[in-house]
Amino acid sequence: MREIGIFLLLALLAIGCQRQQDPEIGNAVYYWRTDLHLDSTERAFLQQFHIKKVYCRYFDVVMDSAQGPRPNATITFSGTLPEGIELVPTVYITEDCMHQFHEGLAEKIINRILQMNETNGIRNIHEIQIDCDYTSRSRKNYYLFLDSLRTVSSEIFPSEISTTIRLHQLAMEAPPVDYGVLMLYNTGDPRKWTERNPILDIRDVAPYLRYLNKYDLPLATAYPVYSWLRIIDGIHIEHTVAAEEILKVKQAVEQNREGLKNSIITYHLDKENINRYKPETYEAIYHH
Repeated sequence: MREIGIFLLLALLAIGCQRQQDPEIGNAVYYWRTDLHLDSTERAFLQQFHIKKVYCRYFDVVMDSAQGPRPNATITFSGTLPEGIELVPTVYITEDCMHQFHEGLAEKIINRILQMNETNGIRNIHEIQIDCDYTSRSRKNYYLFLDSLRTVSSEIFPSEISTTIRLHQLAMEAPPVDYGVLMLYNTGDPRKWTERNPILDIRDVAPYLRYLNKYDLPLATAYPVYSWLRIIDGIHIEHTVAAEEILKVKQAVEQNREGLKNSIITYHLDKENINRYKPETYEAIYHH
């Protein structure tokens, strides 16, 4: 009887510790330009790799010393997405906006999204994503903001709420959202560019792998396909990530959490990025 009791206790503990399932299988891209307009190469890419979602940056929210948080760099819509692809309004919020809680910010953001949708004839929106590199200093206020965003959304714009998750945030309590996107880019220190690639290096990812399986939030994954051009001491330095490095990181994270092979995003949709890698590389990145 004692052995049965111990077995039941362990089973209950296992159920209690079980996290929610990671998102269903699907391919997606980020769109991080200031005008939504796709050329033939980009449209062909969406079709070839069965892209179901486009996370489209609508605007940034930046801190103004006089006005508080305000919108910046709003996108224009001179084109549309192909039929059958879901558009996800995505808003980038600078971390300093979350150094204090701003009453009414969530409602302002949702109303601005709704206004942009109405102006540009965008319908069937089911999700909003917030991108913020929150820290231990700003985490509490950011989570309060996400709670208020969920409340406002449920009242005037029912939708899923997602947020980006950077590697260092895996060590924190999970945010109050439906799911997160694990950003597997901008992982390194740009000041140490001679030692490691600041866009992505497995050595920067490895210390955080231990958090993956216990992180209590459904996760999608996002991988870099862009380049980063900088001028350092008058010299133009271009950072790109080798296909082998991307796939090495993908294999490592999926070994630690199998569900991370389900929902995969690349950052970001652009003709130059598409041509940077062979179709076989994209097939391997999007492989489930």
